[in-house]
Amino acid sequence: MKFGVLVFPGSNCDRDILWVTQGLLNQPTRMIWHEESDLSDIDVVVVPGGFSYGDYLRCGAIARFSPVMRATIDHAKAGKLVLGICNGFQVLTEAGLLPGALVRNRDLHFICDRVPVRVERTDLPWTQGYESGQVIELPIAHGEGSYYADPDTLKALEDNGQVLFRYSDATGNITTEGNPNGSLNNIAGICNQQGNVLGMMPHPERASDQALGQVDGLALFEGILKAVPTLV
Repeated sequence: MKFGVLVFPGSNCDRDILWVTQGLLNQPTRMIWHEESDLSDIDVVVVPGGFSYGDYLRCGAIARFSPVMRATIDHAKAGKLVLGICNGFQVLTEAGLLPGALVRNRDLHFICDRVPVRVERTDLPWTQGYESGQVIELPIAHGEGSYYADPDTLKALEDNGQVLFRYSDATGNITTEGNPNGSLNNIAGICNQQGNVLGMMPHPERASDQALGQVDGLALFEGILKAVPTLV
């Protein structure tokens, strides 16, 4: 199985992904420059965190027009896996691969912290390595990470079970105090209806190496390894 990590001007988490997929999991991984358009050799596309194109205009708004994102949309439409983390989540919403938008944090401050996140369902590749309702701890680092959607979209997400991760307290309770950025319904990560596209603000790649003292994110990547042979 082969991972492809997109690289935009301003990406700064691309090497973190590379370390997990290639360094820890021994999977072939290709760094894909934003001007490329051929993803035919890739099984899983990862849109990493950072500040694509300097986040000018709006986070992810310029990246959506890149050749590599047009190819990523085709990749997703073919049923292959796409993972967007932090700025990558913002890019996926701007590109229309996921509904809603990421807006300024509730307190208008950049947040860099480790937070509890509750896993909502475990029947998809992304979360099959966890237990339903399990609380994991993942790093966050964003200024525009508050998830917003109109009421109809929000209801559809909940009705369809598209919320995969939700901010919580340490015991899994969904509370205002456990919501670091003001996301509606404490949403930390969602998927599309098909389940093959995931966007999340927390950083699983920064919690995958024992050397960092956190490994709660590693199960996400290990779940992908188990699932992909049946999808491609």
